[in-house]
Amino acid sequence: MKIFVIGGRAKAGKNTFGEYLREELKDYGYKPCVMHLTEPLYSYARNYFEWNGREDDKPREFLQKMGIEIIQQKLRKKEFLLDRTFEDIEILSNFFDAFIITDARLIHEFESFKKKYEDVVTIKIIRNNYDEGLTEEEANHITEKEINDYNDFDYTIENRDLDDLKRAALEIVRNEENYGG
Repeated sequence: MKIFVIGGRAKAGKNTFGEYLREELKDYGYKPCVMHLTEPLYSYARNYFEWNGREDDKPREFLQKMGIEIIQQKLRKKEFLLDRTFEDIEILSNFFDAFIITDARLIHEFESFKKKYEDVVTIKIIRNNYDEGLTEEEANHITEKEINDYNDFDYTIENRDLDDLKRAALEIVRNEENYGG
């Protein structure tokens, strides 16, 4: 089983890259599944706080507060999102053989995947000179800043345009296939 963990700041292109990676993996005979660490947070937002699920209306402040301030700090459940994702992978591995996590943000998330699974590929997406449209508080949140302090990625991809992301997805899959990860 192969695990790809993608990280980056807001609107760097993580989900788009994850979809391109999924398509490339399918072309190489894998059964890939795209997942989000933060799916429980999105579920809370949709089911209990009337979020309509649209990306352009994402409740980022709520997601940051719920994920860090409430779950990790107040409730002291630092591994909550990771544990949920690990459980989902365990269950879904009966149907899929490659997992693409598109929203890692914190150092302990990358390190936890590496510790838990043998074949983990970490990828950072950067999008230079792009205004994410975040408030100052959102931009300075740990979920936007901490990734800058992590340098142990297998790949770093600069998102200049969609063609760059497509090429990078193909190159990573080829490289992982040729060199066994």
